[in-house]
Amino acid sequence: MSGSDQAVAEDRYHVPALARGLQLLTQFTREERELSGAELSRRLDLPRASVFRMLCTLEQGGFLERCADGVNYRLGLGVLRLGFEVLASMELTELGRPVIEQLRQTTGHSAHLVVRDAREVVFVAKVAGPNALFHSIQVGARLPAHATVLGRVLLSDLPLEDLSTLYRGVSLTAYTDKTPTTVTALHELIVQDRKRGYAVSMGGYETGISSVAAPVLNTQGRVTAAISISVPAERIESTSLATLVAQVRAAAIQMSQRLSHLPARAAWPALNKKKAT
Repeated sequence: MSGSDQAVAEDRYHVPALARGLQLLTQFTREERELSGAELSRRLDLPRASVFRMLCTLEQGGFLERCADGVNYRLGLGVLRLGFEVLASMELTELGRPVIEQLRQTTGHSAHLVVRDAREVVFVAKVAGPNALFHSIQVGARLPAHATVLGRVLLSDLPLEDLSTLYRGVSLTAYTDKTPTTVTALHELIVQDRKRGYAVSMGGYETGISSVAAPVLNTQGRVTAAISISVPAERIESTSLATLVAQVRAAAIQMSQRLSHLPARAAWPALNKKKAT
C-alpha cells in the first residue's frame, strides 16, 4: 500500500468526535487541573456548543467532573477505570508494593494500597498477612467509601460542599451501627481523622476486623491514595494501637516520598505533630 493509499485508509476510519474528546481530556495537566468550557473552546478552536456536548458526555461517563464553582471541570476517576487493566504496571503500584510488603513484615498484618473511584475504595495492591481471613480481599476489590476508614482518608480533601455533591441522591447504607448514614456525620468523622493524622476503625465496617489507615500525598500535596493494615480483632489493644499507627503512618510518609520524589513530607499537616492516642 502506498503512502497516499494508507493515508486515505486511515482517514476513512478516523472518528473526529472521538478524537476531539480525547484531545479535550489531554488539556488537563498537573499544572492546569481545572478548566472552563470557554477556555477549552478557545484552545480546541471549537464552538462552545460542541465543547459543552463533549463535556456533558465525558461527565456522564465519569471521565470529567464539575468543580464546586459550577463553571470549571477537572478529570474524574473514570480515567482510572479506563486504564485499570494496566494498573499493576503504573508507578503507584510499582512504588507502593515494597512499602506495603515491609509494612506487613513489621506489623504481621495484611497491608493494602488503595485509591478512590467516586464513592468506592479500590484495592490496587495488597500483601496478605498470615491470617487467611484476609486473602479474600483481592486487587480490584471495591468497598463503599463512606463505610470504611480507607474511604474517609481518601475523601479527606473534599470540603463539605463537594462531599454533599458526591453523595447527592445517594443513600449511605449502614453496615454496622458505627457506619455514618448522613453526609454530615461522615464529614464529622473525616474532620476528626484529619486532625489526628490517621484513621482507625474497630469493627466499623465488618465485625471482627479492625483497620488502621493513613493518607499518601501526590506532588501537589493532595491525598492520592491510602495505606492500611487489617487486624483480625474486634478491637486493637491500646498497648498495640500506638505502635501500629506509627508503623502505618511511617509507611504512608515513605510512599509519599517515593511518589513525589521529594524530601520527607507529612501525609497530612498533623502527621508528624501528634502521637497516636
